[in-house]
Amino acid sequence: MNLDTESNYLELPTPAGETIKVLRRSHPRARRLRLTVTSGGARVTYPEGTHPAQVFAFLRKHGEWLERKLDELNLGAHPPALKVGAATVIPLRGETTRLSWRDGAYPHIEQEGDRLVVTLPRPHRRALEAAQGLLRSFLEAQIRRDVSRWLARYCPQLGMAPAAVRIRPLKSLWGSLDTRDRVTLDLALALAPPAALRYVVVHELCHLRIRSHSPRYWALVESVLPDWREQREWLRLNGQALKAELSRLVQPGRD
Repeated sequence: MNLDTESNYLELPTPAGETIKVLRRSHPRARRLRLTVTSGGARVTYPEGTHPAQVFAFLRKHGEWLERKLDELNLGAHPPALKVGAATVIPLRGETTRLSWRDGAYPHIEQEGDRLVVTLPRPHRRALEAAQGLLRSFLEAQIRRDVSRWLARYCPQLGMAPAAVRIRPLKSLWGSLDTRDRVTLDLALALAPPAALRYVVVHELCHLRIRSHSPRYWALVESVLPDWREQREWLRLNGQALKAELSRLVQPGRD
């Protein structure tokens, strides 16, 4: 097993001679080692100060489980279409979440532990459309909850604030800033770890000060968010899978 120190990925060899890349992340509030798998890839989280040998041993111990989960999700392939009543697994805020269904008097969506439950009345002539609308609203709410907190933190630091924040599916971009100082964020970021979403938010906020990708701009990003390279790399490696997931969940438009 190798550690790519530049991107913070562990490489786990498989019996078939392939390699599984696992994003490693220490967390100050973590109490134990935890391995999660989503359509965006695999990640191991561990308490700060954990010896690398412990992390390696933990991954080896769960190697077969990891391979099986990755096969189940069929990473790299187009995810199956969303089907009302059929349970499925989706990434949500970087964690594996099971999407399930329930009959009820009115359409609504709620999170119950590690499950996301969509409730629809039966019969429902436009059940899929209703479910997609519920999912879209839920995902947008997840992003806005985080963004409001980060705006309060970073806007005073930068001395500038966006005129508005819009959230919608984007075909290729993760975010943008227009000439009227309005930030647009990709709805697929609700599926990514919050740290990746924060990077995109900081990226666009820094453009309020510098409207280019000059060395001065990246120095500003670095001063605000030192781990920006790791988050950008995560999005580069996992972005296509996340956008494909969002496509099947809410039928995104074009950017």
